[in-house]
Amino acid sequence: MDRRDFLKTASLSALAAGMLPAAGAAAADMTHAVSSAPPAPLAGKAEHTLRIATGVLELAPERFVSTTMYNGDFPGPLLRFKQGQQTSVDVFNDTAYDEQVHWHGQYLPDNVDGADEEHTPPVPAHGHRRIVFTPNPAGLRFYHTHVRAGADLSLGLYNGLAGPVYIDPKHDPGAYDREVFLTLKEFMPYLTRVDMDMAFMEPSGMEMDLVTIAANADPNAGKVPPGYELAYEAFAINGKSLGHGEPIRVKRGERVMLHVVNASATENRSLALPGHTFKVVALDGNPVPHPAEVPVLWLGTAERVSAIVEMNHPGVWVLGDTNDSDREAGMGIVVEYAGATGKPQWQAPPKFKWDYRLFANPKRKPPTPDEVIDMVITARQSGDQGFDVYAINGVAYDWKTMPVTRRLKLGRRYRLRFRNASGDIHPLHLHRHGFELTRLHGQPTAGVMKDVVLVPPFQTAEVDFTADMPGLTLFHCHMQQHMDYGFMALFETV
Repeated sequence: MDRRDFLKTASLSALAAGMLPAAGAAAADMTHAVSSAPPAPLAGKAEHTLRIATGVLELAPERFVSTTMYNGDFPGPLLRFKQGQQTSVDVFNDTAYDEQVHWHGQYLPDNVDGADEEHTPPVPAHGHRRIVFTPNPAGLRFYHTHVRAGADLSLGLYNGLAGPVYIDPKHDPGAYDREVFLTLKEFMPYLTRVDMDMAFMEPSGMEMDLVTIAANADPNAGKVPPGYELAYEAFAINGKSLGHGEPIRVKRGERVMLHVVNASATENRSLALPGHTFKVVALDGNPVPHPAEVPVLWLGTAERVSAIVEMNHPGVWVLGDTNDSDREAGMGIVVEYAGATGKPQWQAPPKFKWDYRLFANPKRKPPTPDEVIDMVITARQSGDQGFDVYAINGVAYDWKTMPVTRRLKLGRRYRLRFRNASGDIHPLHLHRHGFELTRLHGQPTAGVMKDVVLVPPFQTAEVDFTADMPGLTLFHCHMQQHMDYGFMALFETV
């Protein structure tokens, strides 16, 4: 039974409710207020330059894609900043569309963050904008386009406008020998009506009140064609399909820090390296209170993972997606030990369910929030020219008028309760803030700080954040088509 058939019969079913893993986190500093006043413009040349233009990306010999990129390549250049030290970036836009550069995961003023809804000035078509800001917090962030694509699969995150950011901390323990940055991406998107695989973080059960809400919210489910889903013809890590480009060359005994960015428009990813484990030390750039070893890295859309791999299993291996068809179509990279030869080998990892609570602080008790904001997520099948339409508390966001949907008080701690009454897994992102995972699927947790959280179908998640960034803050699902078709809200902190 696929999720749409399930929705058709949900009101007649009596399924047992179940629990799913939760998250946890170190007792991180929840405050990061900065002035919303624009910094003084700098004279002379900026420290970094990004140029937005269409170009041709060679994924493999005889395998080319035409897309829009930063500086003529994918991913865009690694931008390495120093925490707390002001920097400047010149952005040139050679396309016919206004563009936004969103500094994902950073605590920046709304006029810098990079979203039309927050009134960030765009980079005009055939124009230029200099962006000046103070990078914060430390860790793995990234930058990417933030425009509505709708049915135009050449815009938004469907193209190649994404690149990694690393903000060097003031004090780095350096418990590794070297770093490797990996940016995951699909290319050549197309529309389909075939449901995507939902095995990622699949719950053992569902909350029946959410099933009922879903059925009542979409009386046309099953009476109209399924909404469009996205599929892709090409897959790559760092702009190269598996077996092409340079391998990751390692030596036995090395401790390699992998910084992994999922820059997909719509896809969740899982990575494994045969014979090796990943010691996860940071999620979304934020150190976890309990680093733990796992056989597989799971990353929802826009999530990042930093993990140390001890190179202790010599050979030539495939670091790749656990989905065979995606890996074979290019979602992988070769890891080659010094002196090893032969064809890159793949072995399926042991069965494993990703659980944020593996990295949590079981002793921490989060402060009581000042206010709880319930956000019920529903979907209406094929509600807008074949695309599903998403709503929060019954309201699909109007991206044309971009209204403020809720006002927050500066300095107050809020708990967002996400109640997913839809058949989709949603990577939920809050701009300009980090949040602490505090409850998932009925299980309390604490300490894990993130800016994207995956909420599975018919499940509940709770996160806490402090509204210490004055101005406008966008919240949305990070799947491009979900965001484009109603899944957004806009907060204003005063």
